[in-house]
Amino acid sequence: MTKPRVIVVVGARPNFMKAAPVLRALEKRGRVEPILLHTGQHYDERMSDLFFRDLGMPKPAVNLEVGSGSHAQQTAEVMVRFEAALAREATPPAAVVVVGDVNSTIACALVAAKAGILLAHVESGLRSFDRAMPEELNRICTDQLADVCYVTEASGMQHLAHEGKRKDDCELVGNTMIDTLLEHRVRARAHGDARRAEFGVADAAYAIVTLHRPSNVDAKAPLSEIVGAISTLARRLPVVWPIHPRTRARLAEFGLLDALEREVRIKLVPPQGYLDFLGLVDQAALVLTDSGGVQEETTVLKVPCVTLRENTERPSTLEMGGNVLCGGSRPAILAAAEKMLAVEKSAIGTPPAWDGRAADRIAEDLERRIDARTGRGGAS
Repeated sequence: MTKPRVIVVVGARPNFMKAAPVLRALEKRGRVEPILLHTGQHYDERMSDLFFRDLGMPKPAVNLEVGSGSHAQQTAEVMVRFEAALAREATPPAAVVVVGDVNSTIACALVAAKAGILLAHVESGLRSFDRAMPEELNRICTDQLADVCYVTEASGMQHLAHEGKRKDDCELVGNTMIDTLLEHRVRARAHGDARRAEFGVADAAYAIVTLHRPSNVDAKAPLSEIVGAISTLARRLPVVWPIHPRTRARLAEFGLLDALEREVRIKLVPPQGYLDFLGLVDQAALVLTDSGGVQEETTVLKVPCVTLRENTERPSTLEMGGNVLCGGSRPAILAAAEKMLAVEKSAIGTPPAWDGRAADRIAEDLERRIDARTGRGGAS
């Protein structure tokens, strides 16, 4: 009997870490044929290919090669190309799995739902309650379209119930990004040692900075506040800053880059591969970020985190004691950094089900749902 095919969609770096363990779990169980589809939303070597190599992911069977554009352009182009890719298939796939909250997620979700294909959303239910964030709109819409919502933390189950999702369509499975972290942590330490030596912090406590959200980098005033705080923090401990291309461009545009590059205790480095970055974070004394996924990674690594936002869609990271919100003002950032530098690693907890087995739970449940739709029963 031909195995049902399951298309797993990725489009941007955060998707890769979340999708990789799902692909492996489906392949290991052997009851469906997983097909990796890359929309090409992140398309340069640092943003895409390096992560595929680090994670041991197969070359995508389909690459839509969408590239950059406005939110509307990118979402529309993914929809057009994904619909065409589905039309080229002799038979529709048994399921489409989308992950996270990027434009590729909602675009492929819309196409799959309109085609009547079983749609699964990995990392469902997260809410910042800030609709100025494009990701929040992507999350809400994708969850409403999904036939099954795979949830990372308890708050997600509550949000989905409040929004009218049936309990039977929501599964608290844990966090596939943490599956990836736990699988690769030992390998990442060697990468981290090499990068720390390269960046001159091998024998020092240091901070890591990641910054990319439009609300923080697309206007001079908020970006200047954050840069000022980082420059002050660097007097206490060196800072390693893997700098996003968007952020570097804005720093240059606003006349802030030259001064930063002269700061001997701030290392502006290129975007890092997954293993390099994980290894650097694992040994850091502090992380300052506006990334959602980094908040989760630092929680499990027990590295104190300061989130440069007024809200987070991942409240479990706050509840576990390893993360604090501070907004974007210089005094607030510095106060939060002082607070978190005093946190003992032993005081940081780990959310339930963040145990490295989320993808196994997803694969088992998804197979059951495919069986129910196709009438396969337990046949292999």
